[in-house]
Amino acid sequence: MNTVAKLSAYGVALALVAGGAWAAGTAVGPFAGAAGLPGGEDAGHGDAHSGTVAEAAPTDEPGGLASSRGGYTLTPTTTTLTPGTNQPFSFKILGPDGAPVTAYDVEHEKRMHLIVVRRDTAGFQHVHPELAPDGVWNVPLALPEAGSYRVFADFKPTGGAASTLGVDVAAAGEFKPVEHRPSRVADVDGYQVRLDGELTPGKSSKVTLTVTKDGRDVTDLQPYLGAYGHLVALRGGDLAYLHVHPDGEPGDGRTKPGPTVTLFAEVPSAGTYRLFLDFQHQGKVRTAEFTVATAGTPAPAPSTPQNQTPPPAADDGHGGHG
Repeated sequence: MNTVAKLSAYGVALALVAGGAWAAGTAVGPFAGAAGLPGGEDAGHGDAHSGTVAEAAPTDEPGGLASSRGGYTLTPTTTTLTPGTNQPFSFKILGPDGAPVTAYDVEHEKRMHLIVVRRDTAGFQHVHPELAPDGVWNVPLALPEAGSYRVFADFKPTGGAASTLGVDVAAAGEFKPVEHRPSRVADVDGYQVRLDGELTPGKSSKVTLTVTKDGRDVTDLQPYLGAYGHLVALRGGDLAYLHVHPDGEPGDGRTKPGPTVTLFAEVPSAGTYRLFLDFQHQGKVRTAEFTVATAGTPAPAPSTPQNQTPPPAADDGHGGHG
């Protein structure tokens, strides 16, 4: 086997090992001492003005890290999908009695919010399945590329607490991870969205997003899920889930339809978060993506391109000792 073939084989093996470790870590749960998301079971669709993390009800783990919690279990009919194709995806939420749940409250205009994202946070999707009388949820789903994906079910069963459950599904093929560098400006379909504000662990943090197109402010955003913007935040590493809506709502007499969308987010711990803002304009929903570190988090060191030797250390004038 020549050198190139050996390196290729090693890379594939490494990717498989990393994927297995990722899955194993997910099965075990969050690392010890991880802070919970605000509001315990309501960490998904919570009140944007709820108390700080310290004031929230105790919780054993952040939202979305477990497939079973509070007596409810997310059960997909399959955990393997084919990348690059549009195919049906179905699942059930089993209740405390072990039977599929068939009654849900409407939260932000929908009874179920399904978030799908690859474990490197690429390929984000926010979809809304349809519920059959037997308790089976169905939605067409297209996973763009191979890899391990996390599926979050964000819902409120009638008579129960709001909850976010998560499960992994796999898209077979060669996995090519994507690195997301820090970014506060997103370009999508000719729109530019800028994020201002700092995320401070354990505190309510004001975040403002400004939408422009062709250099002009967008002042006629359209309501989407009862708001002018819809934000999902995922913690880097374990994908702890936080779902926040903006401050104010359409028709309240004070909230303008752009160019700014203001919200108050609470993140559970220090680190880097991936933020996804859904906004609607001219009848189409678009998603702006950001990578933001919490206040005080050291910036990542710049990477050295392959086959490039790092620059020599500066001479301090004292010379070396042979």
